[in-house]
Amino acid sequence: MGSALHEEAIIDPRFGFFVNHNLAEYHVPVHADMPAIEAIFLPEVDDKTNPLKIKGVCELGICGAGAALAIAVFNACGVRIRNYPLTLDKVLPALPVIV
Repeated sequence: MGSALHEEAIIDPRFGFFVNHNLAEYHVPVHADMPAIEAIFLPEVDDKTNPLKIKGVCELGICGAGAALAIAVFNACGVRIRNYPLTLDKVLPALPVIV
């Protein structure tokens, strides 16, 4: 959710350098920004994955969260955003004009 809603690496198009190259200018969500998440631990052991016999699910488990949020924005207002973060400056210009 952080990468879909908050985090953005801004690059200076003139020189190709990152403008926000430290955490002072890079918004990372904190505990109060996130809803409650339930973690389920599976009791199985996988002896073929690695020497520790464990499976890592960090990046694999969250790869669909950003897409789910983008689809939720589309379902709510009809605006399809194809790049992160999903911010109002990308939604508002694409909304239909109501007279």
